[in-house]
Amino acid sequence: MDLHLTTDRATGRAADGAATHCPYCALQCAMTLRSAADASVELQGRDFPTNRGGLCQKGWTAASVLTAPDRLTTPLVRNAAGDLVPDSWERALDLVADRLRAIRRTHGADAVAVFGGGGLTNEKAYQLGKFARVALGTANIDYNGRFCMASAAAAANRSLGVDRGLPFPLTDLGGADAVLLLGSNLAETMPPAVGHLGAARARGGLVVVDPRRSATASLAGDGQGIHLQPVPGTDLAVLLALLHVVLAEDLADTAYLGARTTGLDRLRRSVTPWWPERVEQVSGVPADLLRRTARLLASASPSRGGAGAFVLTGRGVEQSRQGTDTVTAAINLALALGLPGRLGSGYGALTGQGNGQGGREHGQKADQLPGYRRIDEPSARAHVAGVWGVDPDTLPGPGRPAVELLASLGRPGGPRALLVHGANPVVSVPRAVAVRERLASLDLLVVCDVVPSETAAMADVVLPVTQWAEEEGTMTSLEGRVIRRRQGVEAPDGVRSELWVWSELARRLGAPGTWSTVPSEVFAELAAASAGGRADYSGLSHDRLDAEPALFWPCPAPAAGKAPHPGTPRLFLDAFPTPDGRARLVPVDHRGPDDQVRPAAPTWLVTGRVLQQYQSGAQTRRVPELSGAAPGPFVEIHPLLAQRLGVPDGALVCLDSERGRVTAPARLTEQVRPDTVFMPFHWGGRGSVNRVTNDATDPLSGMPELKVCAVRVSPAPCLEDTGEDT
Repeated sequence: MDLHLTTDRATGRAADGAATHCPYCALQCAMTLRSAADASVELQGRDFPTNRGGLCQKGWTAASVLTAPDRLTTPLVRNAAGDLVPDSWERALDLVADRLRAIRRTHGADAVAVFGGGGLTNEKAYQLGKFARVALGTANIDYNGRFCMASAAAAANRSLGVDRGLPFPLTDLGGADAVLLLGSNLAETMPPAVGHLGAARARGGLVVVDPRRSATASLAGDGQGIHLQPVPGTDLAVLLALLHVVLAEDLADTAYLGARTTGLDRLRRSVTPWWPERVEQVSGVPADLLRRTARLLASASPSRGGAGAFVLTGRGVEQSRQGTDTVTAAINLALALGLPGRLGSGYGALTGQGNGQGGREHGQKADQLPGYRRIDEPSARAHVAGVWGVDPDTLPGPGRPAVELLASLGRPGGPRALLVHGANPVVSVPRAVAVRERLASLDLLVVCDVVPSETAAMADVVLPVTQWAEEEGTMTSLEGRVIRRRQGVEAPDGVRSELWVWSELARRLGAPGTWSTVPSEVFAELAAASAGGRADYSGLSHDRLDAEPALFWPCPAPAAGKAPHPGTPRLFLDAFPTPDGRARLVPVDHRGPDDQVRPAAPTWLVTGRVLQQYQSGAQTRRVPELSGAAPGPFVEIHPLLAQRLGVPDGALVCLDSERGRVTAPARLTEQVRPDTVFMPFHWGGRGSVNRVTNDATDPLSGMPELKVCAVRVSPAPCLEDTGEDT
């Protein structure tokens, strides 16, 4: 494996290939693409801080998606017979523009909605937000990142003053004595990241909180750490117990708390009722293990002579109706130990999607403008409108967050048209059967995609667009590092970039402003729009990122005559970006999941990922090596529960909730609790677990409770399933 390729800064080409990054998760592993003798595309891992030359199975096989046998290469339009048939770009775009004009004329601008994706480049995410607000004039835009980082973002903004997944480089984890990991199966979702946990494991300091004995939880075995296996949905109670012990046993960093935080007295009172024995009754985690964990974390903190500690959260604790409060409790614990803003310590959230960080910074969220500005702030509106060349009063206000937006489709007062970019909501959204019904009720559904996903199959118009290796742009990793995505191959004939699609539609709709199709020009406009915002990219450009690959936001433009800003790899070293420079200790309380176990649904269901598949599986299910290793959905069941239900290994089982039914083979394993079943979410049809998951949302973040709900488990055959097959 060639790990040290030289790069031409002017072209972004490695000496014998294109230096780029993996199309999947936010680790953004570095790789190099080369053309093979048979005209296929080969890739190699490339030395980079996050992946150190390694790739996971998905990364190694990423080039296969470029030649998927059902790759979309021509626009498809649904004809009078109800079939999607090939058509020209000119006619397809004319049709979309005509239908959008008619819907807006009859029902108003907000009758058109936009749903984006966390895999879009920064340039595309920015231009999509601009297109929605300027060309369409709609407030109704949100994206699938609402299911990724919304709770962590809300909590970090509330407590720390800014949201950046990891406010430190990932490599900082390598020096820590302890790492507390909540709700993340890192070994299967981001395998190269596991190498950064080596030091903590060697020192017995890896603490994993997960109701399953996942691949990541197993890393804490053999004296390398602690696995806390709570009742699903009780992670917040566990955190409250840990903080209770830290404060009750005088393990907190009192000097840090006094100098850098506010709200300690209220916080102390709020955790007093959550002593370990009480939390043991709620969570099932033994009280002595809770005390041991709190003491381990405290001993690792710099204030007590340790090398450092980190508290990290993932979707398992964030995709909850109390997700914001759970992350807030994790931040409170980190602050009590004096971790954020100290070298070698901190709190962070493990961003999932490839551009989950940048995708939410520059305009896809319902309430945000570029630079992480609030859309309802007059100064923010004025600044961004000035860059766009429009009157601030013409910009819409905040729209509906994703779950509410999708539930409103086709209803009175709701959107009549939806444009989908980089997402597959038919598979990825909770209460999926109801979401499918809402999509079917629309007057117009337009989907831009690279393959015929389950959502594209429902569309009135499908537009084939470029994918990762066929385009230029930038992505922002889970660390806040802004990196260059470089084109390595030519797109197939007939395929266009979304930047071109939006430019053509904007022209047809008579939209004001400029609509460049050149990614470097779009980035320059993004940088100007972000200037002065919390996520300030104004000191960055494609040329600078080609020359300096280790730049983190915020990176403001320098004053006249000053040297370029070096970027900010570590936040909070001097102060928090709050009015008084202090972090907020925010009291929170445990309420538990919205959907509780009961006689009609006596078993907990938790959802997650498998190593070989990614998100809704639209890409990875088309890679033979990955589909061969993980060909379909399954239900993990503890042998004791399986025996009670009369379910043998491999037999079909049904999971029923108030929202629907899903069917899949049973996989007997002691990795799950006897009161819990686990199912991955990468498949559609009858095997789509999101047919039964809960769309109750966090009141602050709008995050749905995807990760836990109550179900009835029964052997097949079930009652007749009325759902769709695909």
